[in-house]
Amino acid sequence: MSPKDALSIAIEKDLDLVLVAPNATPPVCKIMNYGKYKFEQAKREKEAKKKQKTFEVKEIRVTPNTEEHDFNFKVKNARKFLESGSKVKITVRFRGRELNYVKLGEDILNRFIDELSDVATPEKKPFLEGKNMFIIFSLNK
Repeated sequence: MSPKDALSIAIEKDLDLVLVAPNATPPVCKIMNYGKYKFEQAKREKEAKKKQKTFEVKEIRVTPNTEEHDFNFKVKNARKFLESGSKVKITVRFRGRELNYVKLGEDILNRFIDELSDVATPEKKPFLEGKNMFIIFSLNK
């Protein structure tokens, strides 16, 4: 059908002539209420956004020479964060000469892995980035 005929039909029905596939040969048009179409599309996008699942990452910072009580307190907090549905990032910060004792930081992170093994799994092995060594835990499924 010619574009003029389609446009006259659309005006007659008080609707819009919308170009659906401009690259097709011949181009494809559709007679519809464009405002209603845009509203429905926005509604679908909003609904899809609601169904998306987002993860919050909580960070816990420790030093290589963290004492036993502090360590247990941090483990308790990490456990609480994991059970509330968040991921937990545990960061060991090295200050000054502590950077010479990277092994101590690795030991602390391995202790976290042991303590949280019943509720969480590490996503990667601990690795050093600048003056920080970190690991990310996610809840067991």
